[in-house]
Amino acid sequence: MNYLDIYNHYDFEIDFADGVYIYDKEGNKYIDTFSGIGVLALGHSHSEVINSIKSKLERYAHTSNYFLDEDTEAVSKLLCQEDEKVFYVNSGTEATELALKIIKKKIKNGKILYFSNSFHGRTLGALAVNGFPEIKDQFKPLIPNTVEAEFNNIESLRKTAAENPDIKAVFFEPLQGSGGVRPAEKEFVEELKKMTAANNWIMAVDEVQAGLYRTAKKYSFQHYDIEADLITVAKALGGGLPLGAVIMAGEMREVLEPGDHGSTFAPNPLALRGAKVVLEKLSNMQEQIKENGDYFYNQLKTLDSDIIKEHRGIGLMLGLELAEEIEGLRDKAEKNGLLLNILKGKTIRFLPALNITKKEIDEIIEKLNSIL
Repeated sequence: MNYLDIYNHYDFEIDFADGVYIYDKEGNKYIDTFSGIGVLALGHSHSEVINSIKSKLERYAHTSNYFLDEDTEAVSKLLCQEDEKVFYVNSGTEATELALKIIKKKIKNGKILYFSNSFHGRTLGALAVNGFPEIKDQFKPLIPNTVEAEFNNIESLRKTAAENPDIKAVFFEPLQGSGGVRPAEKEFVEELKKMTAANNWIMAVDEVQAGLYRTAKKYSFQHYDIEADLITVAKALGGGLPLGAVIMAGEMREVLEPGDHGSTFAPNPLALRGAKVVLEKLSNMQEQIKENGDYFYNQLKTLDSDIIKEHRGIGLMLGLELAEEIEGLRDKAEKNGLLLNILKGKTIRFLPALNITKKEIDEIIEKLNSIL
């Protein structure tokens, strides 16, 4: 084995995948509840996405940033408001890195506020605003001038701000993904908005996982009426291919100059073509996503087990927290034809395809009920 084995792989090989289902080489069928960790917004092997990418591939696969691809403007209009601009990267982590560069160029030695349990990537810059000590502390020292407050704790927010009057920006994940599918509380966000306005902080919002209609709105921060200066997106954007972006509003549009940032691969022409199809379709699916998200949430509440502690989430980004860790839960689910993404041993994260049907949701609930 020549590859570095640091992932907890499933023990089967995929033969093909279609919609919300994955089929292994032994002929077994599994229902996929997390769609490539939120990447496959229209499910596996969506015909329109595949055919559009194939048609582009037959013409060219890569050109470099010396050429403006024909799909760039169309995708940019689907992502941005009239007064916003976008810069493309290859991933969510890269989007965090670019947002940090923009912030640091603007605020110089000012401090950046971030929150516990938030996840913004694994590169050295991203780790500096990452609320997971177990994955960041071993790589210290990281970039300086970042400070942490406790998520959903107003007193911690006030105390941190009072002790750090040189805070100039905030990195915020309104609906924490890797942190256990935890939505920000309304009161906490209201306080954060007040402090941001009073201190003229730059507001950078991480929408890598919760954005692009997963919560039945284009961005999860729209549930809170936040005004964002920077928005990071990725995951679902490229239709299954690597693509991320940073969306800039107001003064943030003018910070970067030629040479400040670049990428050999982004925006890749194939990923742009996939993005065009995905964004066009998702923009017309908000009511369907909300309806099915509410249905899924309510069906989770029907599960009859004293091992369940809490249900939470927005739209089709949902979490089921267990009272205690169940040993071998993922393997047990796999044997029942159900693929689960389990965070920290106790929270099942559901990021299904956004075109999932009620019948498919019922299948998930039925399997969960037998397992739990």
